[in-house]
Amino acid sequence: MESSDIVVRLAHAADTDFALPIAAEMEASARARGTGIAKRSPEMIKEKILQGKAIIAFTKDGVWAGFSYLQTWEQEKFVSNSGLIVAPAFRGLGVAAVIKQRLFELCRMRYPEARIFGITTGGAVMKINARLGFVPVTYADITQDPAFWEGCKSCVNYPILSAKGLKHCLCTAMLFEPSAQ
Repeated sequence: MESSDIVVRLAHAADTDFALPIAAEMEASARARGTGIAKRSPEMIKEKILQGKAIIAFTKDGVWAGFSYLQTWEQEKFVSNSGLIVAPAFRGLGVAAVIKQRLFELCRMRYPEARIFGITTGGAVMKINARLGFVPVTYADITQDPAFWEGCKSCVNYPILSAKGLKHCLCTAMLFEPSAQ
């Protein structure tokens, strides 16, 4: 299968049926890689879909291939790109890059003045982010909203983040600054 056989689009209400497999794959993927990822509940994924804040990928035959969503912080001053997951059968096909591109476009359209950020331990995601204009930054440069950091509590690396006063962890923070464009 090629990435051209996959449709990547804004998620809509009918896609909430995929919230449980999306949440399960996020957790399974983190466990298999031994890396940190905050757990997301199927209810939270459904909420993002219904708010029009999620991008989803399917094969032309309707098989779920990938997902990601955005979330706003500090009165829409910051927007995070979160929860990127590609189903194992579709990894290595460029699906993640297309999802990230569409999510980035959604962020820029809905929140043109917002600073867009993400945190990741994945080298592939860092490369995709860099192609979109994100640069590595310190945690001080992204949202300081306690609710954002609360989401990290389910990550296996949270003890590191907590011990470092929410200033350092294994994830790399990356930021797109609209004023720099």
